[in-house]
Amino acid sequence: MHTPHLISHRILYKHKNRKDDTAVKRILLTGMSGAGVSTVLGKLAVYGFKTVDADYDGYSEWVDVDDDSAVPGESVEPNRDWVWRADRIQKLLATEDTDTLFLGGCSPNMGQFLPQFDHVILFSAPAEVLMERLRTRTNNPYGKEPEEMTRVLGLVETVEPLLRRAADFEIDTSVSLDEVVETVLTIVNGC
Repeated sequence: MHTPHLISHRILYKHKNRKDDTAVKRILLTGMSGAGVSTVLGKLAVYGFKTVDADYDGYSEWVDVDDDSAVPGESVEPNRDWVWRADRIQKLLATEDTDTLFLGGCSPNMGQFLPQFDHVILFSAPAEVLMERLRTRTNNPYGKEPEEMTRVLGLVETVEPLLRRAADFEIDTSVSLDEVVETVLTIVNGC
């Protein structure tokens, strides 16, 4: 079984052999709602990095899904789910206009894009931290309703283990924002 190479905020890393060191580094930051992906993207943008939050910016859309979908977890709405727009994500990943691209998000169809990333970094936090962040955040209304919190807790049990298997690194984001950003940058810069 594959496990990501980060425990808490200490780095235990593996090297990926990049074919071209001059190519754009493509980094996926993923995790459950409240894990801090959007917040870290905001901080990285302040530092001058190209960042895209796939939950916004026209990179996701509502699609119809079967109740019998093979995707784990319940969809946000009955028979509908919020998924990445494959055409726009692919165009973004083909970009060569920056040294490093940070894409943040989590989507049922993200697996098809994973091979294009240099690193997949999973953000995780204890359930009580996620719930407190959802209750108190002001940048996103999702997670305020009891049924939304229940859904997030369910996804922690069903989807987060899948993300963990796909991740190269995992960061416990219950530490300070600056520590999380520092850890991300350490990973990107080769540990």
